[in-house]
Amino acid sequence: MSGQRTFRVVEVTESVAGAACGRLFVALGHDVLLCEPPTGTPLRAREFTFAALGAGKRSAVLHPEQLAADETSPLATADVLITDLTPAAAAAEGLDLEELRQRFPRLVMVSLTAFGLTGEYAESVGDSLLAEAYGGLATMVGEPDRRPLSLGGEQSAHSAAFVGLYGAMLALRNRDRTGCGDVVEVALSDVAAYMDWKSDVLHDLGGGVPKRAGSSQGGWRVVRAKDGWVGVIFSAHQWPAVVELFGDPRLSAPGLDDVEQRARRSEEWWAVIAEAAASREAVELYTEAQRLGLPFGHAADAERLMTDEQLRTRGFVLPPGMRRRDTPVVGPPWTVPGAPSSTVAAPRSGDDDGSFTAGPRPAAARTPRASAAGQHRDAAPLDGLVVLDFGTITAGAATSRLLADYGATVIKIESQGRPDPFRAWVMPGSADKAAGAQAPASPMFASNNAGKRGLSLDLKTEHGRAVAHRLIRRADVLVENFRVGVTARMGIDYATAHRLNPDLVYLSLSSQGVFGPEASYGSFGSTLDLLSGLAAVTGYPGERPMWSGGDVNYPDQVVSFVGAALVADAVTSGRRGIHLDVSQREAVAWTLADQLGEYVWTGRMPAPDGNRRPGATPHDTYPTAEPDSWLAIACTSAGHRRALAEVITALPGHEPEDWWLNHQDTVDSTISEWTARHSRDKAVAKLRRAGVPAVPVNTAADRARDPRYRERRAALRVPEWLKGFPMILHGHTPPDPAPAPALGDNAEHLDDHALDALLGGVDRPSSLH
Repeated sequence: MSGQRTFRVVEVTESVAGAACGRLFVALGHDVLLCEPPTGTPLRAREFTFAALGAGKRSAVLHPEQLAADETSPLATADVLITDLTPAAAAAEGLDLEELRQRFPRLVMVSLTAFGLTGEYAESVGDSLLAEAYGGLATMVGEPDRRPLSLGGEQSAHSAAFVGLYGAMLALRNRDRTGCGDVVEVALSDVAAYMDWKSDVLHDLGGGVPKRAGSSQGGWRVVRAKDGWVGVIFSAHQWPAVVELFGDPRLSAPGLDDVEQRARRSEEWWAVIAEAAASREAVELYTEAQRLGLPFGHAADAERLMTDEQLRTRGFVLPPGMRRRDTPVVGPPWTVPGAPSSTVAAPRSGDDDGSFTAGPRPAAARTPRASAAGQHRDAAPLDGLVVLDFGTITAGAATSRLLADYGATVIKIESQGRPDPFRAWVMPGSADKAAGAQAPASPMFASNNAGKRGLSLDLKTEHGRAVAHRLIRRADVLVENFRVGVTARMGIDYATAHRLNPDLVYLSLSSQGVFGPEASYGSFGSTLDLLSGLAAVTGYPGERPMWSGGDVNYPDQVVSFVGAALVADAVTSGRRGIHLDVSQREAVAWTLADQLGEYVWTGRMPAPDGNRRPGATPHDTYPTAEPDSWLAIACTSAGHRRALAEVITALPGHEPEDWWLNHQDTVDSTISEWTARHSRDKAVAKLRRAGVPAVPVNTAADRARDPRYRERRAALRVPEWLKGFPMILHGHTPPDPAPAPALGDNAEHLDDHALDALLGGVDRPSSLH
């Protein structure tokens, strides 16, 4: 790991998103200085959140004017600033980003706010509920006839943190070329909208307005087991395995082996499955299902996560002897050679003088020639990077799409016999059969594969493996999300790839990591909702766990941010020749680190609580006058509640703070009565004018009408609808991506000239050399 760079990061944050982003830098070995006011960051009031997200940072008490100063400020020697201030708040603190950009031209600034730095919501402070409501993700979570839900555990905040890390590494890589820093603008609501891209595809195809499907109905369901809950998840061709698993002769009734009859009689056989599952233990049922190749998952709660053998074997869950109340109880969701220990504590306030001593002071910014300034400022950060994409569906394919978006040459490698399953994805309203290899690709395929080059190789043949090995020798990065063991059979495993190219960055995005007793298990996104613990903290109070559902598959989306960020960190920091082992399950479980810490130290079991969150009330979604139309309110201060009482006069205006906490049901009922008499947008406008944090719960149809998402390029039309970009780099505007590659003929002959053309003219073994 010689030559690896450590970046110096200043964090000025109050939110989970900002703190989580800083924590990710620490987990990769970078030096993070948390700058706090004399009273400390507000997250210190949330003991276990601060222990999880403050770990490994240094703390300095610095006034804003000290940060804004040129010579004495830690920003003068920092590489990155992370901030979550709105534009007005930043200006009031003397931390206006454009002014800082002039003073510290090499500084990369990462802004993490709920709604971005421009637009009518720019000054609105919000949390994951408001971001997921405004972004439209909440519309997809929950039961179809009940209120929309935010995902448990501040998911938009954590997802935005991964995006912030990715953006920072892109900007740092560009700085090496241009001498200039950049502003990375991440809006939590944009990230939420980006993750709900499937709804946009369906709506654009005339499929109506997608809504939440729930976990108690539909083709996949969460059913009660003897001691918990299990997700029954399977593809149509796996019905015989389902029959074998449950062993009830009623599932072999005449006609149920036919897909169409089975669909018409779904309630008949679902009742049988529910009865059979109720007599089985959840983990036993999950284990037996996996043995049969069924991607079931059990709904892991905090107790099960902290004792899970797979998570303990991988070191994600720390053993009891290594746990301290002021440290995280789980590690980062990856195995990265050279990364620091997970047992470091969160800092005491002001325990550091605020200086950076590691490494030399950054050199002064180079000023590009005037004639070439535009070219320098808009350089693609990953230009020259060659990525071999063996990814499929979303987790792997979306990771490499993110790399392609920012300049990498990405070669998607498939075979005629086993193309990416998303090519043949059955769309609602289409025939219930997969498309053939020569049929037009499903519209779902385009969003995860636009901007890539395509190559068809049969890796079961000696010739196909030989071509793959030639590509590996010339590539910088390889991305794969196969089930563990598949790459070895195909001759593209890490050991083989490392022997062929010792500098290759090899990214594995497997379900549960590349080692451990459950490493060979398979999963869908809904499986990971359950196994990660996310479903156990999402849902209506006292009811079954709730997943993000097959129409969202949130775990797949967030894992793509993790994968892209790790690749960008590796190529920017100089981590050569490494195997980045990411567990998709752990990536989601990491977002619940504070709740797991609270369980370990207090015994409190995290459980679904609707949209309510500690320290905020009212905090929920409420019905409005239009059918199935909702708005979200998130009051986090006494001022918010006073403003709410001025609008909804049936609420008390002068009750003490604990009254609101002790009467949440009454408050929510009163708000619902008021909102139900008003149209959504008029109610939101009235609440916002009074100073109440409120947003509409948007749908895919709302996003299609709102120019914001096209202006910010979270959605594209090229000319069909296409997933856009999860952030804005102020110094680089990525072009609209080229169409996704067609599935071509197998590469029977790929000479050196054709290989050079495929690699985009790269004529050196690796651009990392």
